[in-house]
Amino acid sequence: MGYVPANWLPGGTPDPLIEKRVNLGTQQSRLDGPEKVRGQARFAAEVAMERLLYAACVHSTIARGRIVELDVTAAEAAPGVALVMTHRNAPKMAAPPPIGLTNLKAAGNNIIPVMQDAEVRWNGQAVAVVLAETQEQADHAAALVKVRYEAAAARTRFEDAKVDARTPDSLLIERNRLKKGDADAALASAPHRVDAVYRTPWHNHNPIEPNATTIAWQGDRLIVHDATQMLNGTAGSLAKVFGIKESQVFVSSPFVGGGFGGKALWDHQILGAAAAKLAGRPVRIALSRASMHRLIGGRSQTEQRVALATDANGKLKAVVHHGYSVKPQHSACDEAFTMASRSLYASESFDVVQHTLDLDILANTFMRAPGEAPGTFAVESAIDELAHELGLDPIELRRRNIADKDPVSGAPHSQSDLMLAYDLGARRFGWEKRAARPRARREGEWLVGMGCATGSFPYMRMPGMSARITIDGNGHVTVSSAAHEMGMGTTTVQRQIAADRLGVPLDSVTVRIGDTSLPFGSFAGGSSQTASLGAAVTAASAKLAGELLRLAGNDTPLAGLRAGEIEFARSGLQKIGDPSRHESFASILGRAARSDISATGESGAPLEVLKFSMHSRSAVFCQLRVSEVTGEIRLDRLLGSFDCGRILNPKTAASQFRGGMIMGIGMALTEETLFDERKGRIMSASIADYHVPVHLDVPDIEVLWTDIPDPRTPMGARGIGEIGTTGVAAAIANAAFNATGKRVRDLPLTPDKFLAI
Repeated sequence: MGYVPANWLPGGTPDPLIEKRVNLGTQQSRLDGPEKVRGQARFAAEVAMERLLYAACVHSTIARGRIVELDVTAAEAAPGVALVMTHRNAPKMAAPPPIGLTNLKAAGNNIIPVMQDAEVRWNGQAVAVVLAETQEQADHAAALVKVRYEAAAARTRFEDAKVDARTPDSLLIERNRLKKGDADAALASAPHRVDAVYRTPWHNHNPIEPNATTIAWQGDRLIVHDATQMLNGTAGSLAKVFGIKESQVFVSSPFVGGGFGGKALWDHQILGAAAAKLAGRPVRIALSRASMHRLIGGRSQTEQRVALATDANGKLKAVVHHGYSVKPQHSACDEAFTMASRSLYASESFDVVQHTLDLDILANTFMRAPGEAPGTFAVESAIDELAHELGLDPIELRRRNIADKDPVSGAPHSQSDLMLAYDLGARRFGWEKRAARPRARREGEWLVGMGCATGSFPYMRMPGMSARITIDGNGHVTVSSAAHEMGMGTTTVQRQIAADRLGVPLDSVTVRIGDTSLPFGSFAGGSSQTASLGAAVTAASAKLAGELLRLAGNDTPLAGLRAGEIEFARSGLQKIGDPSRHESFASILGRAARSDISATGESGAPLEVLKFSMHSRSAVFCQLRVSEVTGEIRLDRLLGSFDCGRILNPKTAASQFRGGMIMGIGMALTEETLFDERKGRIMSASIADYHVPVHLDVPDIEVLWTDIPDPRTPMGARGIGEIGTTGVAAAIANAAFNATGKRVRDLPLTPDKFLAI
């Protein structure tokens, strides 16, 4: 089970760092900032290697079938070409192990062997890889590859696939089907009800840094410089694919230009490693935006029915949440959109289940706030509809139904004060100015409205995350872990944690992350990395305290003390409650003639989630205008009020919250993968066609938080990476209804849906 501090479990006392904060809670600029603005931060596609070859992919143009003719003659003869790899000459490779919570050394998304036969399984699958001396030569030669296919009947239509929908037993680690009480009877007899269908489209990943990897073989050792949020998962998966030991794979990823769930293991890393092996030279495979859309999965399309029923006083009697998402059989990821409806509101009855559709398309994957982002859009839109039906203020309806414990299991909340977040947000936003009647405010051609919604994301702490703490003879601390820096400030916040945990000044701590030579790191996802690495630092510091005490011996002010009687303070150890009995790290190491001392700790099993209901929550507020002439929506203001435990660094936290909310704007207004269901082809395979929010789409965004510590988590903090995205789309949709009186239940909220209002 590993090290699990008793204070995270029932009856335990909270983490002492909740109160003993010196550096935690202060605004600290990101340590990686200067390197990035100077252009000195080295990303995966910038690693220099001698005799480097550049790769380009040839993509299939059918959704299902076989390759019957593959002519690479012209490509091989093109200037600069060193190799054309197809299924005919690719080395033998096993299927990558699937990404998931049961094996943190696995990172596979497409869980089928790559380029091992003539089968085509989705439109856009790589059928050939061209290596050349320059990227331009590789791209040109890839256009010369001629492929003829024998097409087979393909399943590409969402609606048609429903007849063969599967109902999985579980979603992630939760049981899929939830039935509590008789929701159908409650719906039929309730005086107030809403029952509607909400739809969200496919979404593609578009981080500022496209997926890329630079690869070399050194004998039987594989060197991978990758843009990944799963260092050890990538290493373990590539070892399985190529039949070598994990110790033979080195993965480096010191900087990642945004991950959001799309930077695990995909076909391009495997293809790059295979091609490098064949060519006997290093290979860089940097995906174009078009190749990203064809080889990197995204968020599944969903269709969700939400039905809510209340008594005359607005108390929920029934919650029904059913729906469909896509999960091809070669995909490992669930779009668990029904999770939020199980935990937010108390109800006498629940009927919750979702079904998955098997289509011949690229495997879907996790995308920031997977499940909760589309799920909160549906549930929180339905709550707003119910408030309108009841004639209640939407916040008041939530207040009457917010759960004071887990509404399904009955588990107590570790900490939860969503309504405080609503109260703080409403006061700052000026919610009292909202017109209760839709279409009541006008400014020329613009109809003005306000809306709100709840965001939610579960707390996660990954087991196995490890950290090594080394203290040298000068008292300088180095924390090392195969953790990830994707722009959220990992090294910055972990330096603050280590400084306060060990009682040293901030400038006496160095944090090393970013490659697999360091202690094991679980993936950076699910808003879990800060808590997981913080737990590992806690475990390592506990070991280190015992080792230092033994090393100190008897000729010390600490003589006779036990581990439970000491604490870290003033760059050393001291007796709890008696600062006079203190000795510095430098003094202990010097007397023992040691240059340094190290200890490694591991984040144990997250037992706290078995005893408590643990979620980050938010109250999101929006004011917008809708043009009566064009149907265009313009956001005026957006505010997020967050209840996420202690905030460790207000500067980086505010950036995380705002970034998540901007992704929520994209979900609400602009983002949609245009999918040709006739051919299974993605048509919007560029950021000219797939619209992410730009500066003019983004209004002033204000963020605030309750800052109430969670006594069952490391440092009293919960995750903040995903929570910013959830609830935003619903808040915008609800504001659009308040402005126009027109309820749009299909995202994105494009102008055509508001014409003739």
